[in-house]
Amino acid sequence: MKRSATFALIVVATLGFTGTSLARQSKSHPVSATTSQSQPDQVIQWNQELLQLVQAPGAQPATIHPTRTLAITQLAVYDAVNAIERKDAPYLFHRRAPRGASAEAAAAAAARTTLLALLPSQQSAIDAMFQTSLAQLGSGPRVREGTQVGEEAANTILRARANDGAAVTPTAFVPQSGPGEYQLTPPSFTPAGFTQTAHVTPFFLKTASQFRPPAPPALTSARYAADFNEVKSLGRLTSTTRTADQTSVGKFWGAAPIWIVWNQVAEQAGSAFHNNLQQNARMFALLDGTLGDGAIALYDAKYTYHRWRPITAITATDQGNSNTISDSTWVPLANTANDPSYPGAHAQFSEAAATVLVDFFRTDGFSFSLSNATTGITRSFDSFTAAADEASASRIFAGQHFRYDEDAGQSLGVQVADFVVDSLLSRAGGRRRSALSPPKNSQTLKLPAVEVWQ
Repeated sequence: MKRSATFALIVVATLGFTGTSLARQSKSHPVSATTSQSQPDQVIQWNQELLQLVQAPGAQPATIHPTRTLAITQLAVYDAVNAIERKDAPYLFHRRAPRGASAEAAAAAAARTTLLALLPSQQSAIDAMFQTSLAQLGSGPRVREGTQVGEEAANTILRARANDGAAVTPTAFVPQSGPGEYQLTPPSFTPAGFTQTAHVTPFFLKTASQFRPPAPPALTSARYAADFNEVKSLGRLTSTTRTADQTSVGKFWGAAPIWIVWNQVAEQAGSAFHNNLQQNARMFALLDGTLGDGAIALYDAKYTYHRWRPITAITATDQGNSNTISDSTWVPLANTANDPSYPGAHAQFSEAAATVLVDFFRTDGFSFSLSNATTGITRSFDSFTAAADEASASRIFAGQHFRYDEDAGQSLGVQVADFVVDSLLSRAGGRRRSALSPPKNSQTLKLPAVEVWQ
């Protein structure tokens, strides 16, 4: 059923959302889809619900980054499923549940419990979703035991995160003066956002600053001048040097919260590679745990360096570099986000997500397309990293970031992702295969479109 939403994304990939399954074929023949009446598992269904709920107007506290909600929910689901399946090491919940308990019910109950705590204004939708789950799963001792396990797993993580610093009233960021300093940006000059995120206790990282990138290039450097002139040319609203394709890239990636997009890509990849319930739970725990810690590390760096955005730099009368020229009429292709420029968020989140998915599936070969109904633009990729690279470059074409922002963001994303993956794997005593191997004789999967509402 379609819902009102901020935007809709069409994922050209596999088809759990509409109840379609995949057929495996050789590399020389594209993968086709066949109709199936089977429902997606409870991990997938609740992930879809989570992505909708976190975007509902007023549901997510404005000062708490949405990736925290995603991470808490998916780590709870993972621990609940794992307590029954017993195939991996737990994150926090160490109870060994009865083997006869329903892992599907545990996943649903864990998601419901966390979401009721984190997004209380959405109780009616959450309860309705849980009733849908119960209607699918039935009743009886197995479902009751699974539900109890899910609730206990969720409450374990909620207690652990109760005083993690996310709910502390943020300190307002006061811009400093002079070249290079971040200033509130037009057209709305919104106060700087997520200033508290760097002070939230990480899920896996030792500290927020563990992988803090080095300082951005000095304003007097040749690198700064080159990156300044690049975004000045390519990122301008009326640019004559940006190609039509680059304009599409800039518009497309700015139309959706980047953490939502990558959750949907993961969902479709998991279905394409025929993940089971446990594998889906682990995949989302790795992905959203990484994105949660990625946000903490990202904002630590942003508010450490508080580097100005292109809209401020290009229009400033005091440039700080003799090789850059001010242009008071310059306007970017897209409105500028309300936080410092360095490092780039799209680059960091996308590179982190792609790194997790490549590690999880043991392949980067996955063909998929993304379409956004708001922009009417479709982008196609033959790998996770190709999508991540385009997401990063898009912010230059949109006039949002300098290239050095994106380079630092990608580097930070890889480091955070590698650390989170290794941390969760080390709990199990070493690296192990989590997901099914890709179809034999097939490097990529190309599948029909699925419209996913958020």
